Amino acid sequence: MLTIDTPIGKLTIAQKGGMITHVYFEGEEPKSVVPDESHPVLELAATQITEYFEKRRKVFDLPLFLDGHLLETFNTKVWRKMIAEVPFGATITYGELAALCDSPKATRAVGMANNRNPLPLIIPCHRVVGKNGSLTGFRGGLDVKAKLLEFEKVKNSDHI
Repeated sequence: MLTIDTPIGKLTIAQKGGMITHVYFEGEEPKSVVPDESHPVLELAATQITEYFEKRRKVFDLPLFLDGHLLETFNTKVWRKMIAEVPFGATITYGELAALCDSPKATRAVGMANNRNPLPLIIPCHRVVGKNGSLTGFRGGLDVKAKLLEFEKVKNSDHI
């Protein structure tokens, strides 16, 4: 694991087998402990997160380990859609994301997938908003979600 300072506080990055497994917010207890702080993928992730906060990176290009990544689960489907379909500077509603996942009535399941997102920032769950554009739950806290959207210059009503 590797901890870095960011404008939203300390983030701890975890890896397993050369793939990024988790990003933890300050104060969260890491669930997976791989003590190798020198693994090149951790440095790569730290560099890309730093570039994101310097507005030099809008898309992450990292090897990701997602629970169930060999077996496409609904959560991984939602996470992959967020990465592919919700670009820097845009937002999407839970309902719109459910529709993109071919499950238009699965709004609550999309919310649960966001809640279980092991890789905030990299999987941009902060870009998912309520039906009326309101800010809703975020593991890092609504204040951090608002900061990230402001950083990306997203207005609450500007969703895709």
